[in-house]
Amino acid sequence: MEDISLHILDVAENSATAGATLIHIRITEDRKQKILSLTIEDNGKGMSEEFRKCVLDPFCTTRTTRKVGMGLSLLAQSARETGGDISISSEVGKGTVVTADFRTDHIDMKPLGNMADSLTTLIAGNPDSDFCFSYAVGERSYELDTRTIRTALEDVPVNSLAVLEAIRNDITDGMNELTAPL
Repeated sequence: MEDISLHILDVAENSATAGATLIHIRITEDRKQKILSLTIEDNGKGMSEEFRKCVLDPFCTTRTTRKVGMGLSLLAQSARETGGDISISSEVGKGTVVTADFRTDHIDMKPLGNMADSLTTLIAGNPDSDFCFSYAVGERSYELDTRTIRTALEDVPVNSLAVLEAIRNDITDGMNELTAPL
């Protein structure tokens, strides 16, 4: 994958497919330590211990339409190429937590990518799931929670075009504020 936001899109989409109604996506960037940490946590159906142990193998998949599942193995590869790593914990009936750490000063570090597009795609395609996104750089942070948005919208669907456009703009503005030089 070309950037980290596409890994996030893929893994979070798998969370929604696994029945998650709440998906937390957290990105923390420590510029002093030169580490970017990504955590995707869901309340989906979870994985058995046996499946969790093989899930980084691209030929280990629950899909019935094809015999490969590349999402987590590609995320692991991207993290490890930078000198980082990945960890996965899961419990059947409770959900899954995927954490990947990247060394941001490594030549193979991929760009973060377009988080606004990835998140609005997730929200548009999974209107029955809620997404909590947080991005922190040092002491500064940005947060988006579709549960709060739903409450404010009342009867307007969170995946309506006007709402998605407002969400995309908010994410873009929030991310730009964090990535701008101090």
